[in-house]
Amino acid sequence: MRTLPGMVAERAAASPDTVALRVKSLGIWQDITWREYADEIVTAAHGLAALGVGAGDRVGILSENRPEWLYLDLGTLSLRAITVGFYSTNPPAEIEYQVRDAGVRVLVAEDQEQVDKILAVWGRCPDLDWVVCLDGRGMAAYDHPKLLSHEQFRAAAAEHRRTHPSITDDPPRPDDVATLVYTSGTTGPPKGAMLSVANIDFAVTTLLSADGLFQPPPGPRDVSLSFLPLSHVAERAVTTWTNAASGVVVHFAESIDTVAANLTEVQPTLLFAVPRIWEKLHSTVLVKGASASPVKRIALRIATVLGGVIAADRIAHGGSHTVRSRVLYAIGYPLVFRSLRDKLGLRKVRAALSGAAPVSPDVIAFFLGLGVPMYEVYGMTENCAIATANRRGRVKLGTVGEPAPGIELELDPDTGEILTRHPGNFVGYWNRPEATAATLDEAGWLHTGDVGQWVDGTHVRVVDRIKDIIITAGGKNISPSEIENQLKASPYVKEAVVIGDRRPYLTALIGIEFDTVGDWASRQGIEYTTYRDLATKPEVLTLVRTVVADTNTRFARVENIRKFRVLPKMLDHDDGELTATQKVRRAALHERFGDLIDDMYADETTQPGGDLAEVTP
Repeated sequence: MRTLPGMVAERAAASPDTVALRVKSLGIWQDITWREYADEIVTAAHGLAALGVGAGDRVGILSENRPEWLYLDLGTLSLRAITVGFYSTNPPAEIEYQVRDAGVRVLVAEDQEQVDKILAVWGRCPDLDWVVCLDGRGMAAYDHPKLLSHEQFRAAAAEHRRTHPSITDDPPRPDDVATLVYTSGTTGPPKGAMLSVANIDFAVTTLLSADGLFQPPPGPRDVSLSFLPLSHVAERAVTTWTNAASGVVVHFAESIDTVAANLTEVQPTLLFAVPRIWEKLHSTVLVKGASASPVKRIALRIATVLGGVIAADRIAHGGSHTVRSRVLYAIGYPLVFRSLRDKLGLRKVRAALSGAAPVSPDVIAFFLGLGVPMYEVYGMTENCAIATANRRGRVKLGTVGEPAPGIELELDPDTGEILTRHPGNFVGYWNRPEATAATLDEAGWLHTGDVGQWVDGTHVRVVDRIKDIIITAGGKNISPSEIENQLKASPYVKEAVVIGDRRPYLTALIGIEFDTVGDWASRQGIEYTTYRDLATKPEVLTLVRTVVADTNTRFARVENIRKFRVLPKMLDHDDGELTATQKVRRAALHERFGDLIDDMYADETTQPGGDLAEVTP
C-alpha cells in the first residue's frame, strides 16, 4: 500500500526540481521543489525521533497553514506516530483539553502567541514533554528547559540523522492510526476521530478516480490555494493528500484575512471552500457593485441578468451548458464575466467545491451563472470526508450529489439518517469505545447523524442534523438549516439561527455582516460607531426585516419566521458561541441570548426587532 511520505519520495525521485509547494515570503511567492519537500519530511521525522517520538506517539501541530505543517504531518507518519491537529484559534482551555485527551508528547507551535497558550496550561498536561516554536520572533526572553526553537529542533534532527540514518525505513502499515482529527464539538467536548493509513489510502484513491471530485482528475498542472485549517479533514484531503498523490501545486495563503488577495494572485484551477467563503465572495460582488460607478453598475446588472439565464439553463441540464447558455456566456465573458472572475480569483477555476456545511442554492446558481463549475459535496471527519458529490454533467441543485465509487450509502427506513459504509470509515474515537459503538455499528455502517432524502433515486439531499430538526408545538417537523441558509444568502446576514422547537411559531436570531451593513449604512448617511450601535439602528432593523420577509416568501407559512432579533454582538469562538470551524453552538446561544428568545415568545415584546405582522407576507 502506498503511503503519503512514500508518494512524496517517489515524486522527488522522478521529478526532483518540479515545484511542489509555494509560500509567500517578503511579498514574493517562493518555490519548494519535490526534492526539498521530501528532504524536509525526513528532517522533521529525525527531529521528532530525537525528542523521543516513536510508533503510536502523538505529535500536536498548533499552527496556521504553512509548509512546516505538511513536513511535520508526514514526518510524524514516517515514524508510524500520530498527528494531532489543533486550530490556531483555539483558546488555552481547548488546547489543554485536546493535549490531555490525546496524550500529546511533542507539540509544535507556530509562534509566540501559540506558545503563550500552551505555557499557560503546560503544568496540567502530564504527557507533554516538549514544545517546539517555529517562529522565534519575540521569544528571546523565554526560558523553559523543554521549549525548543526551530533552529534547535533542526540541529537535533541533523545530529540524529547522522547517527540513525535508517529511522524512516520502517514504513507505515495499513492499520496504523495516521491522525486524530477532533470533531467540532457543537453539542459536547470534541472527540478525536482515528483515521488509519488504509482510510487515507481509500480517500486518496477515491478523490483521484476518473469519477472522483475533480474531473478530469488533478495533476501537476493544477494549482490550489490552502487557507482552511489543516486540522480539518477536508482541507487535509484537498491539500496534503491530493498534493502528494497527484502533484497539484499548493500555495499557502498568508492568512485567512488575505484569502481574497491571494486568490487573485494565485488564480487556482481547483478550489475547495466552506459556504461561509462562497457567501463572502458573493456578497463582495453585490456590495462593491452597489457602490461602483454608474457604468460598472450597469455592467453588473447585465451580468446578473445574463448570469441568471445561464444558471437556469445549466441547472436544468445537470450543470452543463446549453446552446443558449454558451452564446450568452460568450457575449458576457468579454463584457463583464472575465473581469469579475479575475477579481474574485476564479478566472482559471475548473472545479470549485463547497462542503463541510449546507450552502444556499442561490449562491451556487450565482457562480454557475458566472461560468464557475461549482459542485456541492458531502462527507464528514468519520468517513474521511468521502461520501457524495455532484459531478460534471450530473449536478442536481439542492443536493450533495451521488455516492462516490466504492461507497455504500443507505437511508435509515425509520429516521432517514444517512448511513455510509466503505474502507474510509474511521477506526473509532480515541478512548471513546461507547461513542464509537454508537456511531459505527457492528455491520460497518457509519451513522452520520444527518437526515437525508433521495432525489430521483440517485442524488442525496441533506435535510438537517437529526439533533437540529425542529418539531413545533403543532407537531410540524422543520429543517432550520434550509431557512438559515436562505437568510445567509443575503450579503447583509452573517449568522442566522432559527428557533421554534416545541414553540408555537418560528423565530430567529440574526447576526449582521458588519462590513457589508456598515458600507450600506455609510451610503445611506447613517452614522454609527460599534457593531452594537449599528445593530440597533432602526434603519438596519428595517433592512433585516426586508431580508426576513423575502425569505418567508420562499417557504410554506408554517416555516415562516414570525419574529426576529438582531444579535447585539458578533459571535465568537473565545466566548463559546462558535466552534473552531465557525459552526454555531446552538445550546450556547439559547443560554447567552435567552432573554431575546423569551421576548420573541412573550405576549408583548419589549426589545427592538420584528414581529409577526411586520415580517409575514
